[in-house]
Amino acid sequence: MLDPAGLYRLEPDAPTPPEPVLVMVLDGFVDAGAAARLAIDSLLASGPGQRVARFDVDQLVDYRSRRPPLRFETDRWTSYSAPELDVVALADTGGTGFLLLSGPEPDTQWERFAAAVEQLVARLGVRLVVNMTGIPMAVPHTRPIGVTVHGTSPDLTEGHDALFANAEVPGSAVALTEYRLGEAGHAAMGFAVHVPHYLARAEYPQAARVLVDHLAVAAGLYLSTEALTAAAERADREIAEQVAGSEEVAQVVAALERQYDTVVSGGTERSGTGLGGELPSADELAAEVERFLADRDDDADPGEGSADR
Repeated sequence: MLDPAGLYRLEPDAPTPPEPVLVMVLDGFVDAGAAARLAIDSLLASGPGQRVARFDVDQLVDYRSRRPPLRFETDRWTSYSAPELDVVALADTGGTGFLLLSGPEPDTQWERFAAAVEQLVARLGVRLVVNMTGIPMAVPHTRPIGVTVHGTSPDLTEGHDALFANAEVPGSAVALTEYRLGEAGHAAMGFAVHVPHYLARAEYPQAARVLVDHLAVAAGLYLSTEALTAAAERADREIAEQVAGSEEVAQVVAALERQYDTVVSGGTERSGTGLGGELPSADELAAEVERFLADRDDDADPGEGSADR
């Protein structure tokens, strides 16, 4: 492996919070309901933060698979929106600092990237790394939103019910990084919010709000969700109108409600983190994730690359 330090550059004299939490969200893998993207937008609402480190995207991004946009005006190129993969310093509403690593998921050099993140975790004194995403699930929007929680040690997931025992899903740079951080003895965990599969390709701020709430508790941060709550209320009204206007959708929702209620009433222990019982199996989750990825790739313009990758 090439030296991981060659993938990033620390900004000189950049202020780093003491023993910060590092939030890590990368575009390119599953993000049903745009849950993680909306959560990140919420964290950045007060400003872009101060850059602490910058990754060399020229080494990590396949530009032909997701072409960055250039603006053309009349007879010349006027601007270029270069991809950025940065660590920035932010603060919660109480003034406590934390770090955010966001940008495009690396197309190559996953092991080197994971090693680079591990170096940054050590150099910046990060006490906990938290990643977030949204996954499509066969659940109704009319019931509490579940979350699958995973981590590098049992104490990080204590108090959260496991949805299933085992699953094999497509890999991601974030998942590999969490795995490697655990091997290196660092604390890392992730939240995967359950988004109704029929809403997976729309913005679902309800799921983003759940992610931010879970992040706040795990990281000990005070994070505002007022904007997400307002957006969720608007989305609730729009979803209700669409369900009322389509008998087919209403039937799907009703069937999912019966399935959900059957599991709960059957005595299965449930918390805000998920359900046990027969809903769903690990193989069904893997298949749903793969369908989500395939549908998104099919919708992409072959000449432009996927806009949400």
